[in-house]
Amino acid sequence: MEGLAVASDQFNPGLFKFLKDLKKNNDRAWFEKNKDRYEEQVKFPILSFISDLAPLLAKVSPHFVVDPRPNGGSMFRIYRDVRFSKNKAPYKTAASAQFRHERGKDVHAPGFYLHLEPGQCFLGAGIYQPDTKTLAAIRDRIVEDPKSFKSVLARKSIRENWELSGSSLKRPPRGYDPDHPLIEDLKRKDFILVQSVTEAQVCSAGFAKEFAKQCKNAGPLMKYLTAAVDVPY
Repeated sequence: MEGLAVASDQFNPGLFKFLKDLKKNNDRAWFEKNKDRYEEQVKFPILSFISDLAPLLAKVSPHFVVDPRPNGGSMFRIYRDVRFSKNKAPYKTAASAQFRHERGKDVHAPGFYLHLEPGQCFLGAGIYQPDTKTLAAIRDRIVEDPKSFKSVLARKSIRENWELSGSSLKRPPRGYDPDHPLIEDLKRKDFILVQSVTEAQVCSAGFAKEFAKQCKNAGPLMKYLTAAVDVPY
């Protein structure tokens, strides 16, 4: 993403300034006083980005949902679910959106992801924390054809743009050969690609096009994962 001019299509530095301020003042009274800032600098720019991305991502694959609705769409809510958390801060200090597969019912489906946080912006592609059945299907495919999985990760479009990330088991999963040559991959609990971006890149002209381009670059692994869980790419 090098060489993009800093001129905003959707995002501008005000988004990151708001999130920094929110981190320092994470309470309902402050948020209500600054709700107009949130909508102007965060909410509406993300919805604009999602609208612009929709036809671009459809060219990469028609099976991922890009929904610009403010509620129930691709944008994650700013409000935290604090019911089961020791951290009772009411608001998230990052803005994000996920473009999940049309067959997916939740955030654990195959999809693409955008995370905007001061000092920690990144793109994501893959499957995050899949359920037991989905994870087993991916592991089984790796066991059946390890060369195919290795060749996917060796593809230039992935190798030069993405990093395979996520959490892993400490021990080999039950039912799999601990001496398998790809045992470290079989221990994975996530199969996600991550690409870090700067705030300047996020605020650059053409960021939606660049996001779609990087989704296309992630295509080899996305095709592998969707095939493993028997959904179309």
